[in-house]
Parts: sequence; structure tokens; C-alpha cells
Amino acid sequence: MGFSEFADALMSNNIPEVTLAVGGILAIILTIFYLKKGRSAAYKLIMIISMVFGVYMAIVAYNTYGATGWAMSTSVLMMVASFTLIIRPFKEIHFAVLIALMTMGIAYVLLGGLSTASIEILRMLSEGWPRIGLAVLCGVLVYSLLHMLESIVKIAGKIMNAWPVLFVLGILCIIEAITAFMGHGSVYDFFTSL
Repeated sequence: MGFSEFADALMSNNIPEVTLAVGGILAIILTIFYLKKGRSAAYKLIMIISMVFGVYMAIVAYNTYGATGWAMSTSVLMMVASFTLIIRPFKEIHFAVLIALMTMGIAYVLLGGLSTASIEILRMLSEGWPRIGLAVLCGVLVYSLLHMLESIVKIAGKIMNAWPVLFVLGILCIIEAITAFMGHGSVYDFFTSL
């Protein structure tokens, strides 16, 4: 099944609208569970379910982008909602450190393969302190770039996951899904057509 057939199958069953509505409902449920139960086991379960559904939402948004006839605001809202649902469990994990450590390990192993090089300076980089130093340098470069990106994503995630913003986002998703299902495209389009 190609991209266009998959997008047609999704659209013929109103899957994008239903996905947007369910994402909104999950955002509201997350807000309610957070306010009533705090960080309980039920809240964490809903958070994991929401994260998995957020990944599904992103896939649906990607596969139906431009094919649904939706307004740009609806597509953006669906992507923001999926990002918000996906990022919530990962707020405290530092991916930059993990990826930098993996990069250091890979660089160390790859530099070891230079021991058979015909150029003397390359053979020198394959052993001892130069090999360790170059591997650490690769890790530092990757860490600094990823840490900056990680910080930007986490700031956006904290803003989007504040409970008032999450609740309003959930309501907007549900209203937007209803207007899209009714054929009005977007809340903005619905009000401008009145």
C-alpha cells in the first residue's frame, strides 16, 4: 500500500478527525488526573497511553498532511498536540548525555580501525591518548549541539505541558475535530463563514 492509498484510507474513514478528537480527550484526561491524583500510578499509565497515542497522532498527521483539505491551523494543532503528548514522559531524561556517550564509544572503535592506514599520522590517531582525546572531542561536540536542542525542546514541552495550556489544547483539539468532521475545515473557517 502506497502513501496515497494509505492517506485515502485514513480520510475515507474520518480517521484524522477522530485522532484529533481522541488526542484532545487524552490531553484533558491527563490534566484532570494530574490535578486530582498528582503523580500516581494511574496518572503515569494515562501518560504512557497518551505518549503512544501521540506517536500515532504524528504518523496520521504526517500521512494525511495536504490530503485532508484541512486548514493549516488544524494540521499545526494536530502536530502540536502530538508533540505535547509525546514529550510529557521524557521531561527528565537527558538524551544529549546518552547520545554523546554512544558517540564517544563509536568514535573510539572507529579510530581503532585506522591502525592499518598507510599514512603515519592516521596510525598515530588509532592508539593511546590521541585516540581517547579524539573520541572525547567527538562526544563533546555532539553533546553541545544536542544539549542546546534538548533544552529548546524541553522548554517548549514545559510550556505545552503546563496544565492550563494542556487543558485548553485538549478543548481546541476536540472543537477543531468536530468542525473538521462537519466539513467546516477549522474553527477559524467556521466563524468567518457565518
